[in-house]
Amino acid sequence: MKVSRRALLAGAAGVVAAGKTAAMQAPQPPSDSSKVRGKPSKALGQRAPSEKPQRQVRGGASSGTPHQDLCGTITPADLHFERHHAGVPEIDPKTYSLLIHGMVERPTVFTLGDLKRFPAVSRVHFLECSGNFGGRTAAPEITPQQLAGLTSTSEWTGVALATLFREVGVRPQATWFLAEGQDAALLTRSIPVAKAYDDALIAYGQNGEAIRPEQGYPARLFLPGWEGNASVKWLRRIELSDRPFMTREETSKYTDPMADGTARIFSFLMDARSLITYPAYPVTLSRGWVEINGIAWTGSGKITRVDVSTDGGATWAPARLQEPVLSKAHTRFRHLWKWTGGEAVI
Repeated sequence: MKVSRRALLAGAAGVVAAGKTAAMQAPQPPSDSSKVRGKPSKALGQRAPSEKPQRQVRGGASSGTPHQDLCGTITPADLHFERHHAGVPEIDPKTYSLLIHGMVERPTVFTLGDLKRFPAVSRVHFLECSGNFGGRTAAPEITPQQLAGLTSTSEWTGVALATLFREVGVRPQATWFLAEGQDAALLTRSIPVAKAYDDALIAYGQNGEAIRPEQGYPARLFLPGWEGNASVKWLRRIELSDRPFMTREETSKYTDPMADGTARIFSFLMDARSLITYPAYPVTLSRGWVEINGIAWTGSGKITRVDVSTDGGATWAPARLQEPVLSKAHTRFRHLWKWTGGEAVI
């Protein structure tokens, strides 16, 4: 059979094209980063492109921490949960002021610069919204972020509130103080003076930098171990008194109805809680050894023990607490478990 020159060239082109396609589809060896000059320094550090943790926004008034994507216990500042009642205000730090008055000898207005001139303290503590968990249960298709994303742990830096109270001369008769925020909701809470002399802070720093706007910039009240709404953000005024102020929020929102028809008020302390962060939805497991891990915390002090069950509570085993174990802070726990492939309730 006679073949034309045109047909022969066309066939050859087809073979070459097929060869190129096959070469393009062939697996490529991993690139050797030591053979290529790296990227230059940047003014602001960034996560690796493959790491994409994000807060989960809930209706515009809150966002939850992605616990399933974190390790250790400190929450990155940009992943710390947020909760507010009327949006995040924009406050100029140059004009910021905090007034402390009422039952004091020397009513005083402090600027942000004034606060930073006092001896600073740094403490690692969790913060938790009183609505965390929100009546939700650990259903099969719910992530740790969805279940309990409204708690985070940070290093908080600021001035001890006790230092400011000594500066203004709080009168012995004063047993309560009002903390007022500068947001559009004008959030206010009544706080026992005893907490101020215990471990309360006026915080202006978080994880080594200025606190972020959604966390109360330029300065906030921080009450370790107590429900988050009492740690008033964008703090602008503290008033000392001999009785609680019975504000709108603490009577309409932060009062607990009881079974007998009465209501419990000023229930500040956060109880002991825990959260399994791995394994959790949507992770798929293979049979064999699995390290269960999670976080535990309590407003009463240090976590001393965590027990883990893999059979719905029929039996329990002690987990290992990962250092550091700090007071009123998230503590990571770990437990090695051999999964046989059957149904298990952790």
